[in-house]
Amino acid sequence: MYEKELEALRRFGRFRKRQLFDENLKDFASNDYLGLAHKKELLVRACERVMTYPANAAKASQLINGYTPIHQELETKLCQLNGFEAAITIGSGFLANLALIEALVRKGDRLFLDEEFHASGMLAARLVEDVEIFAHNDPEDLKKRLKKGGFKRAIVAVEGIYSMSGDLLDPTIFKVAREHEALLIVDEAHSGGVIGENLLGVFDLFGIEPNELHIKMGTLGKAYGSYGAYILASQEIVSFLENRAKSIIYTTALSLMDVALAKEGIEEVEKNVERYKQEIAKRQQIAAGFGYQTPGLIVDIPAKDVLKRQAELMEQGFLVGAIRPPTVKEPMLRIIARLGQTSQELGELLELI
Repeated sequence: MYEKELEALRRFGRFRKRQLFDENLKDFASNDYLGLAHKKELLVRACERVMTYPANAAKASQLINGYTPIHQELETKLCQLNGFEAAITIGSGFLANLALIEALVRKGDRLFLDEEFHASGMLAARLVEDVEIFAHNDPEDLKKRLKKGGFKRAIVAVEGIYSMSGDLLDPTIFKVAREHEALLIVDEAHSGGVIGENLLGVFDLFGIEPNELHIKMGTLGKAYGSYGAYILASQEIVSFLENRAKSIIYTTALSLMDVALAKEGIEEVEKNVERYKQEIAKRQQIAAGFGYQTPGLIVDIPAKDVLKRQAELMEQGFLVGAIRPPTVKEPMLRIIARLGQTSQELGELLELI
């Protein structure tokens, strides 16, 4: 039924499939930035917390009876650390971006989307009547488009650190959005836990105090070693999402284990923030020594035959990401300089490449 399309993907080098990788490979492919996914003591403590609760699972949507004290504890911690009024958890970063864009952009509003925004936002934008794509990380282009007007409300969506390019958000975009009273959605999936004085992301890095126009989305499945996502915003916006966001209303609440494990990961970083910052800086310095400057832990290396290069590196004991179009314009090796592998191993990998 779809064989011709699958064959075309193979022919153009875009065919994908799941595979099981050797667990002994040195992992520089996953988004487990701080190596928390391997800390069994966090899992043990999360299990102990869930064991105190009557049920093993959330059992229902948050709007029925799937919202538990375990969820509330995590939300309280997130608000306390990040300085937002309210929080809500959701099944994944993909679902979170879908919820925000699908629910918040109403009739007469206009969505302004960075051209390199995550695929979840691009998909959600198809549900929106009025969308403008602005030049990547370009506050001047955004300003020019906002000035045209012709909308009731503007919603701008950007990333803290862009997932593929590794680019850091231009802080001027905060100023431009504020000047035009636009709601600003900041996807912190790849910046939360990695940058900032307290490793909380770009709000933390730039010293920006959240206000009623700011929305922060973050994931629990990357730096924090669990699964799922969260949205931080004003109480009014969170309440609106509870009433309008289909991927919140019509899905089972995030699992108790994922929520409890995420809270353990967040508290682990909070308690040991200086040590994690030192380890991140060490890896950034190693990458810089090979000519790769990165604001976070993503190192992109252009390569023509990325699948062949990935296979060659696997033979030498290293797993890296092989990223191809249409995810990116040009193929590249994507290396995550994660703390789960030693800085010496990172140096060995970059030396091989």
